[in-house]
Amino acid sequence: MTQHAPAGPRAGGRPEEPAQAQPPARRPRRPRPAKLGTTVVEQLVDDIVRGALRPGSALPPENDLCEEFGVSRTVIRESVKIIQEKGLVRIEHGRGTLVMDPRQWNLLDDVVLASVIAHDEHATFLDELVSVRMALETEMAAAAARAHTPRDDERIAAELATMRASLASPPDFGAADVRFHDMIMAASGNRLGRAIVNSIHDKARTSMRYHGEYNDAVMRRTLEEHQAISDAIAAGDAEAAAAAMRRHILDSWSRRRPTPGA
Repeated sequence: MTQHAPAGPRAGGRPEEPAQAQPPARRPRRPRPAKLGTTVVEQLVDDIVRGALRPGSALPPENDLCEEFGVSRTVIRESVKIIQEKGLVRIEHGRGTLVMDPRQWNLLDDVVLASVIAHDEHATFLDELVSVRMALETEMAAAAARAHTPRDDERIAAELATMRASLASPPDFGAADVRFHDMIMAASGNRLGRAIVNSIHDKARTSMRYHGEYNDAVMRRTLEEHQAISDAIAAGDAEAAAAAMRRHILDSWSRRRPTPGA
């Protein structure tokens, strides 16, 4: 994701942008008849994430935002409070509403996460997402191998069979792929890990740059990797289940990771 920050040294030693670089222009708004507050929140979040509103800068005055979005002061104030709850801005008396540093953002929030993924130009955030997913799912695969029941084995096997029967239908194959992973997480008993993975994965899957394209070779390779995971869990081999899950997630991402800048 391309971050636009004030001039000066950056944390982590990243090189500064050229002095002449300008933030993306804010786009004109068209008022919408329904859910105006939701529209305001989503568009302001998008402006902040893509750098049109830089960290440390103030949001435009209320009157300007009312005119821009075609809504009342009440809608603007409620929307700004929601954005503050997401960690993107801070309301300071006498200074206005200031845009926060990206390190303060709530990246598990649905609106923020969707926008960050949409503007992840170089797939660096997606790399982080895959790393987190791998860590959690590897542990949950091991836990599933230790705690699985015959019913868990049936559910996992059923999704694997659905994938095998759906080789001619990539959408059905992809849906069964997601359910296969979810059945393993359910078998692990780790409710929090399952909720985190499902949250970030669901949002990431809306991006073509994350899920890539299924083709026959990819689907058959995925089936082989899933079979190895399923077999290890059914055998109660936690170490093998963890290794198979780690290998699958990393190899799958290496096959579909977008070329930087593409």
